Amino acid sequence: MRVKYGPNGLVNTILSGSADKSVRLWDIRSGKQTQVFNGHTSWVYAVEYSPLVIKNMIGNSNVICSASTDDTIRFWDIRSNKNELYVIEGDNYGITCLKFIALKKKENTKNITYDFNLCYGSRNGFIRVWG
Repeated sequence: MRVKYGPNGLVNTILSGSADKSVRLWDIRSGKQTQVFNGHTSWVYAVEYSPLVIKNMIGNSNVICSASTDDTIRFWDIRSNKNELYVIEGDNYGITCLKFIALKKKENTKNITYDFNLCYGSRNGFIRVWG
């Protein structure tokens, strides 16, 4: 099982992925599961809270992502009824780890902005960058 402690506005949550092919969001104050995300067809090896925020009709929604040995990375909207937002297909080796990295954009002003890339690794040892 893989777990991540929640950042910022989700500070009282834990995100988990497991061999039962699910991704779960937990409330650490109550110790109860608040949401379950299904869609993977094999073990979930990695989970991450995404720095991406999607603006939709409901408002802003938080995004999580999960990686599996089914060779996919799935992005999930935790605020809008557990909808799957996007799927990245790997290279047939199973994805075993992932991490968002922030790259500072070149700037000419005092406003600093960042681009986010997703790095992920597979069982063949290669590391890929998406974004």
